[in-house]
Amino acid sequence: MHPLYRPVLDLMHRVARDIMMPRFRNLAAHEYGEKTPGDFVTVVDRESEALLGEELARLLPEARIIGEEAAAADPAIVDRVGEGVAWIIDPLDGTNNFTEGKSPFAIMIGLSVDGAREAGWILDPVSGRIVHALRCSGCYINGAQVRAKRSDGALPKAAIATYFMPPDRQADVRRRAEGKLEIVDIPRCAGEQYPRLILGRNDIALFERTHIWDHAAGALMLEEAGGKIARNDGADYRLDVPGTGAIAANSPEMWELAKAVLFD
Repeated sequence: MHPLYRPVLDLMHRVARDIMMPRFRNLAAHEYGEKTPGDFVTVVDRESEALLGEELARLLPEARIIGEEAAAADPAIVDRVGEGVAWIIDPLDGTNNFTEGKSPFAIMIGLSVDGAREAGWILDPVSGRIVHALRCSGCYINGAQVRAKRSDGALPKAAIATYFMPPDRQADVRRRAEGKLEIVDIPRCAGEQYPRLILGRNDIALFERTHIWDHAAGALMLEEAGGKIARNDGADYRLDVPGTGAIAANSPEMWELAKAVLFD
């Protein structure tokens, strides 16, 4: 475990208890709105990020704080993620689910050093499940080390949001997958998608957006559990290198299969 494993986890539980869960299924109309069409932000996002940022700065004063909502206001703060130590915060992953009064949603915190993923925490406030990873030291769920495993079923399960794609791409993906992959629904929450890959509920996930707060923690967890994430062309997924799109899979072999089926 990371030396700050317990203090960070205690902080996440505090945010879940005091800010998040009291407003779950209890949001007033004035407490949420759209940042962009279809992309919601709530008072919970803002209050959670404020408290997380304040307390994480106390735990590691030399670290830069990069939060999703702060980056929405000032995108330039992401540009320096490759310099020094940084906390990367998603204060409420799955905001759209939260506004609809349903799970999954999560609190996600990543720690990077010079752009390299160092540690990650993902808390499911509803179930209490905590996933943690430390670079070169493994991935842990509720304190027990885990390795990613294959799902049940004849075909690998691929979590692909085809409804976000233009009609021609939707048709192409479904044609390519036929007889090779079973396309399943996405949870609309990276904080749930990565555990699904590790726990054997899904084998493959296709991400279109790769904001660092969505992937800093989960990508490290997947890799430490034996899986793989990389750009669609095979390039490494790095926090300090901008790009669009990534394939995640529960093993390098499954990643190669996904790329061959969906892109080659």
